Amino acid sequence: QLVESGGGLVQTGGSLRLACVVSGFTLDDYAIGWFRQAPGKEREGVACMSTTDGNTFYDDSVKGRFTISSDNAANVVYLEMNSLKPEDSAVYFCAAPSSYYYTGPSAARYMFWGPGTQVTVSS
Repeated sequence: QLVESGGGLVQTGGSLRLACVVSGFTLDDYAIGWFRQAPGKEREGVACMSTTDGNTFYDDSVKGRFTISSDNAANVVYLEMNSLKPEDSAVYFCAAPSSYYYTGPSAARYMFWGPGTQVTVSS
């Protein structure tokens, strides 16, 4: 099970930190990805990481602004989001892939999903 938290309303240039609490498996077992979906748009991979081998992925649109990290002892994955823009507004999801090692942005490769948390960036 994955459950996201930390979403909310923030002004342009602001920051938010999302958290994904994982239960039923450990971060040593699976990579975790953060995705987002805006109304009328496809779900897109934002950032993904594997704590086992250190591999990470960031979409070009968030490089230098977003950071994915983990607290393996607590089984939590974070997404630190800085310099937020209105185009970052979306529902953000965390997910675990069907292949435990996969850290790419293809949503189709992810099997387990949280319910999502809304992020709204006002202009």
